[in-house]
Amino acid sequence: MTAQARTASVLLVGNPNVGKSTAFNYLTRARQRVVNAPGTTVELAEGTWRAGEADVTLVDLPGTYSLIARSPDEQVAADAVADPAHDLAVVVLDATALSRGLYLLGQVATAGRPVVAAVTMADLAAARGLRPDIGGLASALGVPVVEINGRTGLGAQELAEAVRAALDVPAHVAGIDPHSHNDSLHDNLACAQNLFDWVERVADAAVPATPPRRNLTDKLDAVLLRPWLGIPAFLAVVWAVFQLTTVVAAPLMDGAAWLVSGPLASAVTSFLDLARAPAWLASLAVDGLLSGVGTVLSFLPLMAIMFAAVSVLEGSGYLARVAVVADRAMRRLGLDGRAMLPLIVGFGCNVPALSATAVLPHARQRLLTGLLVPLTTCTARLAVYLLLAHTFFPGQAGTVVFLMYVASIVLVVGWGLIARRTVLRDVVAGPLVVALPDYQLPHPRALAVGVWTRVSSFARKAGSVIVMAVVILWVAQAIPARGGYTPTEVPVGDSVYGVVSASVSPALAPMGLDDWRISASLISGIAAKEVVIGALAQAYSLDGADDASLGDQLRSTVDETSGGHPGAAALALMIFTLSYLPCFATLAEQRRLYGWRWTAGSAGAQLVGAYLMAVAVFQVGRLIL
Repeated sequence: MTAQARTASVLLVGNPNVGKSTAFNYLTRARQRVVNAPGTTVELAEGTWRAGEADVTLVDLPGTYSLIARSPDEQVAADAVADPAHDLAVVVLDATALSRGLYLLGQVATAGRPVVAAVTMADLAAARGLRPDIGGLASALGVPVVEINGRTGLGAQELAEAVRAALDVPAHVAGIDPHSHNDSLHDNLACAQNLFDWVERVADAAVPATPPRRNLTDKLDAVLLRPWLGIPAFLAVVWAVFQLTTVVAAPLMDGAAWLVSGPLASAVTSFLDLARAPAWLASLAVDGLLSGVGTVLSFLPLMAIMFAAVSVLEGSGYLARVAVVADRAMRRLGLDGRAMLPLIVGFGCNVPALSATAVLPHARQRLLTGLLVPLTTCTARLAVYLLLAHTFFPGQAGTVVFLMYVASIVLVVGWGLIARRTVLRDVVAGPLVVALPDYQLPHPRALAVGVWTRVSSFARKAGSVIVMAVVILWVAQAIPARGGYTPTEVPVGDSVYGVVSASVSPALAPMGLDDWRISASLISGIAAKEVVIGALAQAYSLDGADDASLGDQLRSTVDETSGGHPGAAALALMIFTLSYLPCFATLAEQRRLYGWRWTAGSAGAQLVGAYLMAVAVFQVGRLIL
């Protein structure tokens, strides 16, 4: 079947930080989706692009410096270039670092792939006195070359016309043997030297032979890449991101939750009353389905702000500097400096932190970081710590809460070292090779398209899991397990939820916490950690009571279950709350990014580890407290 008889497939290939994804967002607008490369957890973006008179499928490949793969992401790019199912490669060249892009273009041409070249960052190159001669570059390459700007749309129409023409009449690069295979390129030093010589000839023909001028980026880097200034600057940026994901997003999340639980819930209830729907159906619709939808909607503002913040940092060029500054601290975990940002964001909320792992270059590094993120103690857990600390350690509450954050850091490091020596032995941080692009402002339109694509992907994939999980929890609380109660009107202690909680509570005895109300709150905490306190109040029939009354009841219970060692049991409960299982939203996002196998395995390991740690804390603590 010819390319004209079907939708043509065009690859977008380029180095990291060359404006490739920005151009992709502009070209495809909202007609794009996030998919996994076949048989991998490597995410690709696919979109429909109107090129000339017909639509083509545009595939944004992971950024890579070479088709000699050293990571799953690079292997995905190399496999896609070699796959005959794709008709054409658009190779994006950074005008400020033309030789680096030409090396990749030469490898694409060596694989026999027809090529169109797109030159980005021409304005930044001009500021340095390095603006390439587009005509001279096209003549030296023998293929169409178009200058584009993904932020403004400059050159988009010209690129579409060049791609359409190249699909009709394939354009192959001059001076490159398209019959050479990548293996021979890798194995044969002569072929490699020929490619380097070709890159030098093409670059000489296209770039003026003048020394680059020093610009604002050089001056900023002279300051920000120094450890004694770069680290404080990095911490300030992280603080700003943390504020965005907590303080700024909080009223938006509260507003979304209020809209669902208030006006929308009232409207649904009124409609069902008019329709004379049974009580169980009204409860399912409002307390089950609508509650799950509300949970998803409350996260959307947070996700949008997080995606926007990370996109701005990446698009501005600062994220590459973060990697350089934080690199040394992350290497013991097999990660490079780029992993620092999502881990710190996790102290605000684990869900956007998982999404922020997209800034890491390799799939295995993203996986390891994503498995460690749930061990960062999010602000939802803070409410639980405060209740327990003020109840059981009123004179040292601040110190106890601080120690929980220290414990979280220790857990991240400890689990990271264990994972590297067991299931993720292949995660090794090699030399940090990262281009430092010039600083620039991301374009609002491209930023908005990218954020919308990621947020809608989260809502579709993770949202369905969250809604299903919340409904299951409602069903467990609505169905009576004993007594003559009707569904939805059963006391929590006599519901399936309460009976299951009571059957689980003996397992908490080695922690000094053998009480069904505590086990019920921990089960509810899987939905969201802030639910733990509400579940305790519900179990104690203290709806509307203040924290002090709840604290008194809880202290009396724990004093009894711990055999007179409530402090040790409270510490065990805090450690367990920190690390036992992530919330539904975090689990759903992990499943979306890494699949069920890794999500279930990670959750199981956390649960076992949390249990053993909590038991150890209580058994040792009761001897000294």
